Amino acid sequence: MSITSSGYVAIVGRPNVGKSTLLNALLGEKVSITSPKPQTTRWQILGIKTRGEAQLIYIDTPGLHREEKRAMNRYLNRIASATILEADVIVFMIDATRWGGEDEMVLKKLQQTDKPIILAINKIDLLVDKAALLPLIDKLKNKLPFAHVIPISALKEDNIEHLEAEIAQLLPEGPAFFPEDQLTDKSVRFQVAEIIREKLIQATEEELPYTTTVEIEQFTEGEKLTEIGAVIWVERQGQKIIIIGKKGARLKKIGTQARREIEKLLDNKKVFLRLWVKVKADWTDDERAMRSLGYE
Repeated sequence: MSITSSGYVAIVGRPNVGKSTLLNALLGEKVSITSPKPQTTRWQILGIKTRGEAQLIYIDTPGLHREEKRAMNRYLNRIASATILEADVIVFMIDATRWGGEDEMVLKKLQQTDKPIILAINKIDLLVDKAALLPLIDKLKNKLPFAHVIPISALKEDNIEHLEAEIAQLLPEGPAFFPEDQLTDKSVRFQVAEIIREKLIQATEEELPYTTTVEIEQFTEGEKLTEIGAVIWVERQGQKIIIIGKKGARLKKIGTQARREIEKLLDNKKVFLRLWVKVKADWTDDERAMRSLGYE
């Protein structure tokens, strides 16, 4: 079947509304790492879905946020804002249980575009009285002419099919941008680094995830074994000690969990994973250091 419509679909919203969970649900596969902690997504990640005569290219973005104290915060907002300009269709994602100042900030940014926008109200499974949403929907409709307002649960995949069908109707005419079997634009090395970072986020304290990143130094594929060496970068010696843990226990746990998921990614091929923790002082507030680690 030939593709007659295609386009880029930006999934935008404040941090921690479930954008990456939605991307994975739409694709039916895990492409973007997830965590209950805000600002887990740091990159513009494409998820490609070909359905019927349409190719939808979803763009998962970092959450837009008000604080821009450090170079990393400014980088994340820059990436998310640029995505709004590039997209053909925008999915504005909010949390059904909370509307705040950062949601309002995203809304104001979207008022500056003439792209079609779908309001996706996530986490409706957590609402006891769904009618309580109606005043908020009415208020938002007065501020922005949404193409559609669709309540969803990304985690439980409720109403996801309906959301995707409405997105497909809004795509411009055009041929496919990617082969029909391609799922993402990211390399295996990138996905491996993100898997390690996800396990790191899950294993560490509240503040640590924001000062860590992962760099793949070795990726050697053999016939029966893939050898991977990765560096976890932190900003201070004390953070390094926390990640390593008592007698190396926490780092070993991170490595074990990451290795299992990486083996699934590599079609169950055996993986030997080495992890090191190194310090690069205040790298999240140093644009040159960030560029050296791939944040460009």
